[in-house]
Amino acid sequence: MLIFLLAYLGGALTIVSPCILPVLPFVFARSDKPFLQSGLPLLIGMAVTFAAVATLAAFAGGWAVAANQYGRITAMVLLAAFGVSLLIPQLADRLMQPLVNLGARLSVSAQAKQTGTTGAVLASLLLGVATGLLWAPCAGPILGLILTGAALSGANVTTTLLLLAYAAGAATSLALALLIGGRVFAMMKRSLGVSQWVRRGLGALVLAAVVAIGLGLDTGLLTQVSLASTGSLEQGLLDQLGRDDPNKPQSSLQASSDGTLPIEGQLPSLDGAVQWFNSPPLTADDLKGKVILVDFWTYSCINCLRSIPYVQAWAEKYRDQGLVVIGVHSPEFAFEKDMGNVAKAIRDLKITYPVAADNDFTIWRAFNNQYWPAHFFIDAKGDIRYHHYGEGDYDHSEKVIQQLLAEAGQTNLPDTLVSVDATGAQAAASNADVRSPETYVGYARAEKFAAPGGLRQDAVNNYGDAPTLALNQWTLTGTWLAGREYAVPILSGSAISYRFHARDLHLVLGTGADRKPVRFRVTVDGKAPGDDHGTDIDADGYGAVDEQRLYQLVRQQGPIVDRTFEIEFLDPGAEAFAFTFG
Repeated sequence: MLIFLLAYLGGALTIVSPCILPVLPFVFARSDKPFLQSGLPLLIGMAVTFAAVATLAAFAGGWAVAANQYGRITAMVLLAAFGVSLLIPQLADRLMQPLVNLGARLSVSAQAKQTGTTGAVLASLLLGVATGLLWAPCAGPILGLILTGAALSGANVTTTLLLLAYAAGAATSLALALLIGGRVFAMMKRSLGVSQWVRRGLGALVLAAVVAIGLGLDTGLLTQVSLASTGSLEQGLLDQLGRDDPNKPQSSLQASSDGTLPIEGQLPSLDGAVQWFNSPPLTADDLKGKVILVDFWTYSCINCLRSIPYVQAWAEKYRDQGLVVIGVHSPEFAFEKDMGNVAKAIRDLKITYPVAADNDFTIWRAFNNQYWPAHFFIDAKGDIRYHHYGEGDYDHSEKVIQQLLAEAGQTNLPDTLVSVDATGAQAAASNADVRSPETYVGYARAEKFAAPGGLRQDAVNNYGDAPTLALNQWTLTGTWLAGREYAVPILSGSAISYRFHARDLHLVLGTGADRKPVRFRVTVDGKAPGDDHGTDIDADGYGAVDEQRLYQLVRQQGPIVDRTFEIEFLDPGAEAFAFTFG
């Protein structure tokens, strides 16, 4: 129930967000009507439609996005007509007549008063549906938590109910504002006699809102303004009500005073993998009497890449003592579902232990997992005794392995711990210097995009000169197509700029459908990187995207300060997914 309360409160907070501005004219245009007949149906239609569209967007593919674009166009036409009707009352009577007639047919009573009431309710409900199609609330921590959970957990009723709770919170705030606005409007009619002018003013605001939505301001400029104003409020709610940051690495409870690890649950089924690598499919019966380490990872995740050398070292060191390591590859991006890509990543990373390709997140959900990477430690009886989320704490994790092996009767266990000297992207992060977060380029999870007008969703757009960037802001220049997961440079010379603070900068990149290599050049503060180049470029900054993976583009050798990174694509067609830092 706590997450539903959070969703409701997060929606209620949207009233103080600039992202609500485009829909306010549609709401307040009904403020002179009875609330039960006009305002309430409008808000119900808005909330239900938003929840339905957001559910489709979370679960479905590109067809849902395309369908929603047509729905937005239809809604904009409808609401533009509504705005014109406010400006011209005679037109309003003509536009409302079909709805009034429909109400008459649906009404039990043929009385004119009841017909008018039904028609007004249907009209308001229809306007609410249109508003729900257009409303694009800013993805703050709470809405982001809901949508991320939907993407990982798959289609379920809970996600739809959470989205509905979020929309209901927004509708509640709007209802209070509408009730207050209605009283003010009635007072103005009684005392000033200017209701027609107010009506026309609202009509002008409705038309202005339609234009703003058509220009993408609701998902661009207003989103950037809103993140600064409501994000801290939402995060405060998460903290106060006890919901931890979903990206914050955690460990399970420490051992009790006598060194005993608690039992956290039973080893769930490993069924559901679409393919196994380095082993035939494993079952619980195959693993009886074995100590097991299950590592959830995906091959473009920098945190996973940095932990794999330790997991591989443990697999080799304790194989003869009865440890079985199982990697569960749960993809974050669509290209990570390709079995050829996964097989190549396993070879390149020199992983020798069994790996289950969990494309449908079946094993992920069975473990109730939420993170990349995540390590689950299971004893010889099949009990989960410890888990660790994220990187680090490797010494303690290895001591857990030793303890579980000792409990299983193994003797002569080594008392030393592995020492890993990884290179390239797998080298340990310089955590003290990292002040830049993982940043997605696809519009579904993009934040701190600095170009005026924001990202144009699923549309080719020419982005102008790069603005001055603050720390952790980024932008596009040139001609790009921005999709949900990634952005594609349409013309050569298109670039991405990012103001970052970290020793290492990585970018997940892929080739297009034709799989042709795409050349690029990297600069740091406008110059060739020199000795600060990453493993995937030379000192002059040149490199090429030849497969879908994480590319290390910067590894600084000197003092770590704020720097401006730019990658210019010398050929079109690459796919840019996400920045990570170390």
